[in-house]
Amino acid sequence: MGRELSRTLASHLKTITETAAPPFGEEARGTLVAELWRKAGLQVERDSVGNVVATVPGGRGPRVLVAAHLDTVFGAGTDVHVRQQGDRLCAPGIGDNSASLAVLTTFVEQRGPDDASRPRLTLAATVGEEGEGDLRGARRLVADRGAHHDGFIALDGHLGTIVAQAVGSRRLRIGFRGAGGHSWGDYPTPSAVHAAGEAIHALQGLSVPSEPRSTLNVGQVWGGTSINAIAQEAGFNLDLRSLDPWVLDDLERRARNAVEDASRRIGCAVKITLIGDRPAARVDNARLVACGLRALEDLEQHAAVVASSTDANAALAEGLPAIAFGVYRGGDAHRSTEWIEPASLVEGYHAFERLLACLSDEPAR
Repeated sequence: MGRELSRTLASHLKTITETAAPPFGEEARGTLVAELWRKAGLQVERDSVGNVVATVPGGRGPRVLVAAHLDTVFGAGTDVHVRQQGDRLCAPGIGDNSASLAVLTTFVEQRGPDDASRPRLTLAATVGEEGEGDLRGARRLVADRGAHHDGFIALDGHLGTIVAQAVGSRRLRIGFRGAGGHSWGDYPTPSAVHAAGEAIHALQGLSVPSEPRSTLNVGQVWGGTSINAIAQEAGFNLDLRSLDPWVLDDLERRARNAVEDASRRIGCAVKITLIGDRPAARVDNARLVACGLRALEDLEQHAAVVASSTDANAALAEGLPAIAFGVYRGGDAHRSTEWIEPASLVEGYHAFERLLACLSDEPAR
C-alpha cells in the first residue's frame, strides 16, 4: 500500500505540475483535475469563476470545505517540466500548489465508500489565489457555499505549518505620466521614471509597525523607452500587509500620501489603482487548529502555528472558521528553482487523513 500510494502521488504531482496554470490561465489545469475527480467517481461542476467543485458522499459530523488552489505565480510560457535532482523534484510551481492538488486528488481516489472516518466534505480546486487573482476563487466558493459549512481548510504550504490567522494585504498599481522628451533637448522636463524613484524613496522612509507585524514592498518597477529619452510613463506595484486591518488602512493612507507628494515634487501626474485587497481576520478556529496539531503529533512532525495569506483569508473574513494546512516539504517557493521532497507527500497525505479523522468526531454546528 505504501509504495502504491507513493507512486500515485508522484504520478499526479508530475501531471499536475506539467499542466501550466499561470495567473488567470488556470483552465487547462482545472480541466485536468475535474477529469481526475470524475474518474474517481465524484460529481464535478465548474462554478462561475472556474473553480472545480465536488461533494464527497458519506462522512459524518461537521461539514467542511477543503480547497487547494490551481494557479501558480509563473507566467504563460514558463518551462514547467519536472526534473530530478538527487532526492528532490524541481519545477516552477511544483510545491505551491501542485503538491497540495496531488494530495487532494489522491485522497479522492483512495477514499472509502461512505467513509465515516471523515467529516462531510466539499472539495474545491480554486482559481485566483496568487498575485492579482485576489482570492477570487475562494471568495466565490465561500459566497456560494460557506453558509452551509462549519469549517474551511486550505491545503497549502509546508508540512508542519498551520496557518491560523489571516494576513491582510493591499496591492496598488501606481503609474506616473509626464511630458517626456529628449534627454538633452528637453531637459529638465519632468521624468516619470524620476517620479517613480522619488516615490519609492519616500515609501522606504515610512514607519512600518513591527507590532502588529506589517510589511511594505515594491515588487515590480517599469518605465521609459530609451536611455536618451525623458520617460513619459513609469510605475510600480506596491504590496502592503498587516495582521491588523486598522493598521493596514493607516499604512495604505500614508503610502498614498507619500506617492502623491512625490509626484507633485517632480511635476508628474499620478494614478493609483487598487488591484488587490485581501482581508486581515481572526475567527475562533481552535478546533481546526487542535486537530491539525494532533494530526502532526501523531506523525511526529514538528508543528508551527503561523499567520499568512492563503485561500483561508476569504473564509475567515466571512466568519467561517478556517486554517491552511501544509502537506509537503520543499523550498524556493515562487522561484524557478522550486523543489520538493517527493517522499514527504506520503507523510502529508497521512497528516491530512488524520486531520479529517479528528474533525469527524466533532458535532456539526
